[in-house]
Amino acid sequence: MSMFSAFNINASGLTSQRYRMDVISENVANANTTRTEDGTPYRRKVVTFAQKGDQTSFGRVLGSVSLYHGYSGQGVKVDGVYEDTETEMNMVYDPSHPDADENGYVTYPNVNIITEMTNLIDASRAYEANATAFNASKSMALQGLQLTQQ
Repeated sequence: MSMFSAFNINASGLTSQRYRMDVISENVANANTTRTEDGTPYRRKVVTFAQKGDQTSFGRVLGSVSLYHGYSGQGVKVDGVYEDTETEMNMVYDPSHPDADENGYVTYPNVNIITEMTNLIDASRAYEANATAFNASKSMALQGLQLTQQ
């Protein structure tokens, strides 16, 4: 693995987790949005990741290497952003709301603030771990350069 590969892998993790935090903040911001442009309530979004590069199976890559020799990981990428169709929408009785149905119920988004904050903490910790790994790689590169100057 080259020195710059480590930087690229860590940077891809930073970028992916930052994007995940952006989507989580969008979910929190729209937690009470009952009508979007298409007239339906906002639906929670979920980010999925995939491995960058040609390898398709993490197990196959690790199975083909012996003690890290030949491993050529290339980082992570955002695979997609999908609407959460598994979680039920929240139905709240409020007949005075302009978006209430004929029975007086308003359909609110399927955004749970506790779940979103937990996911935000998870993404934040993953971002911090990637930043720490990036700084460690940078420190090793600087020490290597200093050795060549002596």
